[in-house]
Amino acid sequence: MNTVLWILQGFLASAFLGVGLMKLTKTKEKLETKMGWVSDFTSGPIKTIGLLEILAGLGLIIPAVLDIVPVLTAWAAIGLIVLMIGAALTHARRNEPYLIVLNFILAALAAVAAWGRFGTYSF
Repeated sequence: MNTVLWILQGFLASAFLGVGLMKLTKTKEKLETKMGWVSDFTSGPIKTIGLLEILAGLGLIIPAVLDIVPVLTAWAAIGLIVLMIGAALTHARRNEPYLIVLNFILAALAAVAAWGRFGTYSF
């Protein structure tokens, strides 16, 4: 199960690092072509969301690998769940059900990682 959790954490980390970097490095106008929800926000919240995604992605891997406060790995997963709830609410307001499903899938994967790292398979 530990291997499954590492694979899951690696997947989530790479996904959120990629999306977070995109939100931090691209302009709002460029992001609007791929992410319609961006038009509802100013640049500040978009960059903040990107930074939180990057921090959570790093938090899923680095504390455990370096063995420095490894419980932060589970807390990073909890942070991703909170981000995905916020994303689902935004997509619900915009009537984008297919993206809500994606948010809940990512939240469920993060919940499995949090459950595993807080529980029996903690570091």
